[in-house]
Amino acid sequence: MRVLVTGAGGFVGRHLIQAMSGRFDVTAVDANLSALTPGPSLRLCEGDLTDARVRQAALAGGIDGLVHLAAVPGGAAEADPALSRRVNIDATLDLLDACAGGGSAPRVVFASTIAVFGETLPEGGVDDATPVAPRLIYGAHKAMMESWVAALSRRGAIDGVSLRLPGIIARPAGPSGLKSAFMSDLFHALRAKRSFTAPVSPSGTLWLMSVRCCAANVIHALTLNSAALPPSRTLTLPALRLSMAELAGAVAAHCGADPGLVAYEPDAGLEAAFAAQPPLATPLADGCGFRHDGTIESLVANASDALPPA
Repeated sequence: MRVLVTGAGGFVGRHLIQAMSGRFDVTAVDANLSALTPGPSLRLCEGDLTDARVRQAALAGGIDGLVHLAAVPGGAAEADPALSRRVNIDATLDLLDACAGGGSAPRVVFASTIAVFGETLPEGGVDDATPVAPRLIYGAHKAMMESWVAALSRRGAIDGVSLRLPGIIARPAGPSGLKSAFMSDLFHALRAKRSFTAPVSPSGTLWLMSVRCCAANVIHALTLNSAALPPSRTLTLPALRLSMAELAGAVAAHCGADPGLVAYEPDAGLEAAFAAQPPLATPLADGCGFRHDGTIESLVANASDALPPA
């Protein structure tokens, strides 16, 4: 199966490429692919996805599948709405239209986000019937593209599925443009036995998945039988729901660190956006074979194993 992966140089992209090794013929595209090494089943196409020449080169020879990870994330999208539109809307539309015009109806896996639900989630929980209500630019743009993936699939031009990803951990240290980066920063601090101040309360609740589990779910989506998909072609992935204190305790235990290194200074905005997540039910995704990490111990171990050596 010939698969094009956009955003291949990013956090999820790099782990996905590693997990796909030997199983797919992959073309990786991103503005920076220095972390990847080309090989017999991995072709690198470095460049800006907003450039038509880069898209043409990436699609040369045809594809059977597309995993579209490339995006301007939440905080960066709010800071530069024009850039978000160029990447998250315009380049995505152009890429999907190019795939649709090839005549082979490739499987398209579009990486969406739980941000499509908005910042004020129903206290009773989120399930497959919960309507989208984004306020932030990132979530709104993702919701728009979910709709187009579904429309192109109904037209028979592509065979698409949008996956709404929860918080994915643990990201490498350094700036990411994500306001939710504190979830990963916790790992780096406790691995180094440094103090850490969480910007949310200890009782704040999070939906989480390790990057290893995320990569496995994306690969599952590439080969999933279309008959199992709902008419919306959109699935909210299962995730573990944990309090910030539970996460901190599990990471401390895994790292052999003192849980007392973690302090809490809640920021109301971050708490509302990332740590007020109610119970989550995902029967459609469950029925299609998608999975979360299983236990908090597995989540933390999988997330930690994906980090570079301390």
